[in-house]
Amino acid sequence: MLIILKSEATQQQIDHLIERIEGLGLKAHLSQGTYRTVVGIIGDESQLAGTPLEAIPGVAQVIPVLPAYKLASLEAHPQPSVVNVGGVKIGGGHVGMIAGPCAVESYERMDAIAGAVRQAGANLLRGGAFKPRTSPYAFQGLEEEGLKILREVGDKHGLPVVTEVMDPRRVDLVHEYTDMFQIGARNMQNFVLLTAVGETRKPVLLKRGMSATVKDLLMSAEYILARGNPNVVLCERGVKSFDTDTRNLFDVAAVPLAHTLSHLPIFVDPSHATGRPDLVPACALAGLAAGADGVHIEVHDCPEKALSDGSQALLPSQYAELASQLRELAKLLGKQLSPAPQPARAKSGT
Repeated sequence: MLIILKSEATQQQIDHLIERIEGLGLKAHLSQGTYRTVVGIIGDESQLAGTPLEAIPGVAQVIPVLPAYKLASLEAHPQPSVVNVGGVKIGGGHVGMIAGPCAVESYERMDAIAGAVRQAGANLLRGGAFKPRTSPYAFQGLEEEGLKILREVGDKHGLPVVTEVMDPRRVDLVHEYTDMFQIGARNMQNFVLLTAVGETRKPVLLKRGMSATVKDLLMSAEYILARGNPNVVLCERGVKSFDTDTRNLFDVAAVPLAHTLSHLPIFVDPSHATGRPDLVPACALAGLAAGADGVHIEVHDCPEKALSDGSQALLPSQYAELASQLRELAKLLGKQLSPAPQPARAKSGT
């Protein structure tokens, strides 16, 4: 960290600053030029947490040398991280394909969709049991019953499951049934929730907030990493824009940007980014071409009857065509799809 002093800073102020730094167990390196005086801080900068250096008399600017998201940064981990979700590898050249309906509606429907996406090449199954909706009158999910259905169907088809957790008080419950937590866009900065999932060591799919920068996303990932959970996968799912022709703005540049800043894998979610099934295939391919480590797509066998977000879901046949294209593109890019585990013996419906 570098501290630039004001041109009129007195020697007394400089001495006070150095004394303050050394009092925290760090070393201060003073560099005095003709026009500028700079103090470099050497040592564990975490000791400065909560210390408002800008408030010390004589200080003009504080410049971090390392990013605030230290554990998520490339400096901390120069090689790409590989996250294992129920035997499916994500990152480091391994591509994940998450597919399934927005919400778990029934065993029969979940079973049919899971069979279709598994056959198409998906290696992870999604489905929401707790649904955060804009309207309090909209379908809110089947809760624990939905988790049981998702788990049973996932096991039957050999697909590790991904589902959203919204409340720190439900982390233990969701942990029992899922292979990967999903933190939705509205909860990206729910720091209590991030801390709770960070203490579980279970993989986390962390979606970018609707008005968040990529660095904001990495700072949220830092909360999870700082609690000892290294298994974080980022997700670009669109940000707010003035354009009303799509649900959100699909920020494909966020993918290579995240890779220049962090070692963490990153998915793209063109379903939520566009809100339009006719745009999902092109944006999914663009995301993978930009360097994404996986694609997250909503699939429903009868979108017009879906209880949540049916308007943006692909039909199983449409997903199968796209999945084939994604596999070919992955090969061209020198990546591979991590195979899903072998299906368990079929079980009776719930």
